[in-house]
Amino acid sequence: MKLIKTIIAFSACALMCQGIGAKDYYAADFGAVADGRTLCTAPIQAAIDFASANGGGRVILTPGNFLCGSIYLRDDVTLHLEAGATLLGSLNPWDYIRDSYVNWTAFVFAVKCHNIGITGKGTIDCRGYDVATKLVEYVHRGLFKDDLKLDRPQEGNRPENIHFRECTDVTIQGITLRNPASWTQQYDQCRNLLIDGITVDAKAYWNNDGLDVVDCSDVVVRNCYIDSADDSYCFKSHSVDGVSENILVENCVGRSSANGIKFGTFTRGVFKHFRFNNMTIFDTYRSAITIATVDGASVEDVVVDGLRSIHTGNPIFIRTGSRRTGKVTPCLKDVVIRNLYAEVPFEKPDAGYGYEGPVEDLPRNICASGIQGIPGIRVENVRLENIEIVYPGNANERYAYRGHTPEDLDAIPELEKSYPEFSNWKELPAWGFYIRHADGVEMENVTIKVLAKDYRPAIVTDDVNGLSMKGVKIIQDSAEAGKEQIILYKTTNYTNE
Repeated sequence: MKLIKTIIAFSACALMCQGIGAKDYYAADFGAVADGRTLCTAPIQAAIDFASANGGGRVILTPGNFLCGSIYLRDDVTLHLEAGATLLGSLNPWDYIRDSYVNWTAFVFAVKCHNIGITGKGTIDCRGYDVATKLVEYVHRGLFKDDLKLDRPQEGNRPENIHFRECTDVTIQGITLRNPASWTQQYDQCRNLLIDGITVDAKAYWNNDGLDVVDCSDVVVRNCYIDSADDSYCFKSHSVDGVSENILVENCVGRSSANGIKFGTFTRGVFKHFRFNNMTIFDTYRSAITIATVDGASVEDVVVDGLRSIHTGNPIFIRTGSRRTGKVTPCLKDVVIRNLYAEVPFEKPDAGYGYEGPVEDLPRNICASGIQGIPGIRVENVRLENIEIVYPGNANERYAYRGHTPEDLDAIPELEKSYPEFSNWKELPAWGFYIRHADGVEMENVTIKVLAKDYRPAIVTDDVNGLSMKGVKIIQDSAEAGKEQIILYKTTNYTNE
């Protein structure tokens, strides 16, 4: 595919550019001491500035713990962490900068830089829990101003491990990112970005997204492992003028107490030409993949090919909404999901992790996968191909009930302005797929299986125009033999082979 070849060419160019004429500079030569006690912010920054001013190169951290506050990468500089080297976050919140231009706090910044990177087998550890709790203490003592909504400091006041803004030719390779106080890594309005072979352990505090790619173009994310308290692989748009396009994510693993792969929640600009290949999502509280537009974004041409979702609360959630659409007319169309295998557990899938999904959403009956538009903002052209999903069943109609009469289906709230999560409705009228306000839905070689009795049918559609089922198999509990498993309501142009 031309798109993918172009992205790979950009990435290869970035890697070559970083190696041409580059010199190595050791942070220790600028006074950095790897004892975990001496604050090294000034000497590491001096090494970066010197390297950039002298034609670029690598600033190398050798094995040991380099205690540090906020630093900035500069043009043509790669921060290289050797195996055993740790850039260790200061426990003093005053050692971190809230940059006035990007309006976020971070450990490692880069703003409007070219040809930069962070590489090696070392670790960036922000020690986010300790920094965030110290910040809470300062708020209570009147030393720092924050509203402490939800009993935590605002996300932008807590340091991310990495925040890059408006940068080009960026390589993040091989490193481990640990314990952010907010999101782990945010790349905002960057171009030609390669993230390759990194490990993320982000379960230290609230809002620990694993990866946030915001209004970026020509991006490759591959061979990564992310274990995060919040969304693992997250794609956002903060601006109505923002464009996220030509994104390839492949051979990656994710675990989350929110979503595995997610579009949003901020979705204001354009998302187009996304490819996800050979992904694994496990022990994830919400959806393996959420594709949503609720703030006016246009989302189109998304292909997910090869997704294994094990012990995940929900496999697929495709959603439009009107939370902040304003005068913009959003759309969500041309989505292909193929070669997916998913197992949905009856129990809470992230039980036992440090920051679990909200307990107030439970107990509830297991929710179906959803393709859910709203009136006026319909989901268009979704193809599901070679799909197998295993559901646990055991829904309890005495706990919560959704019928499938016209009155019952009309009573399901639209929730047009709600935060987009599959669990918002608590109960949906199907155990397999619920499809509403959609045009052009194709299901081919789709198998859905329920392991125990479920009072609901397998598939319910409502206000769907153009529904094609070919080779759809519904494997039900033997106690429900002969039960009607497909309910079509206000559905036109339906074919079933």
